[in-house]
Amino acid sequence: MKLHNFSAGPGILPKEVLEKAAQACLDFNGSGLSILEVSHRGKNIIEVFDKASALVKKLLKLDDSYDVLFLQGGASTQFAMVPANFLGKKAAYLNTGVWAKKAIKEARLYGEVDVIASSEDKNFSYLPKTFDVPSNVDYFHFTSNNTIYGTQMRNFPEASVPLMCDMSSDIFSHEFDASKFSLIYAGAQKNMGPAGSTMVIIKKELLDKQVRTLPSMQSYKIHADAESMFNTPPVFAVYVSMLTLEWLDNNGGVAWAEKRNQAKADLFYSELDRNSQFVGTVDKADRSFMNANFIMSDSSKEEAFKQMLKEAGISGMNGHRSVGGFRASMYNALDITSVEALVDVMQNFEKLNA
Repeated sequence: MKLHNFSAGPGILPKEVLEKAAQACLDFNGSGLSILEVSHRGKNIIEVFDKASALVKKLLKLDDSYDVLFLQGGASTQFAMVPANFLGKKAAYLNTGVWAKKAIKEARLYGEVDVIASSEDKNFSYLPKTFDVPSNVDYFHFTSNNTIYGTQMRNFPEASVPLMCDMSSDIFSHEFDASKFSLIYAGAQKNMGPAGSTMVIIKKELLDKQVRTLPSMQSYKIHADAESMFNTPPVFAVYVSMLTLEWLDNNGGVAWAEKRNQAKADLFYSELDRNSQFVGTVDKADRSFMNANFIMSDSSKEEAFKQMLKEAGISGMNGHRSVGGFRASMYNALDITSVEALVDVMQNFEKLNA
């Protein structure tokens, strides 16, 4: 039986990527050595990093005014690195969920934080709409997709200050003008690769604007000057990310991914809104293509629904404890046939319980 992986992260990866990665663990590029045991200074590995960086720029239509870094520590480290490097006096933040709150907490260690809007009043079930980004701050930071709560920002605010964004859970999922951003970061383990690598896209002009003296591992400039190899990098995670980016590029790039993701979201949300047994937890205008959250109309029926999901080979559907219920994560590599399988279970559940 085919398993349908709706895990919120680490998320699903393309089968062909997993097959190539598995082969590389045994024999990388015909070297007779595993990719897990070769030097990161070797020509083959440097080519992997170079190709991964080039693919990021190609897919997001960025020129050479940007550097692409592959670092460690996940988005959680970026929560601190961004303000450590660039918060001199005050920065503006948007509070749309747990990860945004964590970023705000870290930023307050380095300077004043102006939280210009928040959706915490309704448990982050919507995105703030009426706010202005002040011009007297060092930068504006926000989270594009809120994995836990299931909201997604696909149209981005205008600002006269540098835009910095955590795109960990929806990078490469839809087209947008990446050149409007000064810095984008994303943990790989949702749409790009396995856990262990974090991609940072940074405008080169920022690298000389570090506002304080920092330990070397916290400095974007030092990592950029060393081309992501200041210390031993997460070679395997970057290799799998390169394979995933290659898969995306070969299939039609971000435009192709957006079309697939729109179709999956339309299919799922149409059923959610029609089905009497389920209720969405997010304002319709702000629903995420990546993470769809919902609860039961009758919570006493949760275990029965979970059993039906299990019998259909559907995994990774439990909602986060902050929201409860269920969460269907539909990252780029998830095929629409998996969403069809989920919809079938929802329809059969309604027939048995309506």
